[in-house]
Amino acid sequence: MSTVITREGAMRYGTAGRLAQGLVLLVAAGTLTGCGLSGGNTGQVCADTKKAFQQYVSQVRTVPANDPAQWKQATDRFAGRVDGLARQAEDEKLKNALRTEATRLRGAAAGVGTGDAAQLNAVMTDAPNRIGAACD
Repeated sequence: MSTVITREGAMRYGTAGRLAQGLVLLVAAGTLTGCGLSGGNTGQVCADTKKAFQQYVSQVRTVPANDPAQWKQATDRFAGRVDGLARQAEDEKLKNALRTEATRLRGAAAGVGTGDAAQLNAVMTDAPNRIGAACD
């Protein structure tokens, strides 16, 4: 069953609010706390990735639930930011993890642009742990 962002659905189920709250909890839980334990520029890239997550969360918390185009735009920009961080990463494990998440975010952006937040929710649930593992 997919999570659809519609005015009625958002009002009834609070989809956007739950998604944003979940994102805040994921970042706040420190799932990227292993950042910086590896050599090279891993520490900086991991710190920048955590900051990018926090900025994305802050941004989507202000996006109206009934405006899928804004959700898509914000998610596409976030995917681009994660891709840019992948290009900066010297560590191959981190580079690959960030590229994978950028691809997943782009796929989720397409769905959220039509009002379906299920894929975005799945990506954002997994991403911090997956990237955090590469930062260890």
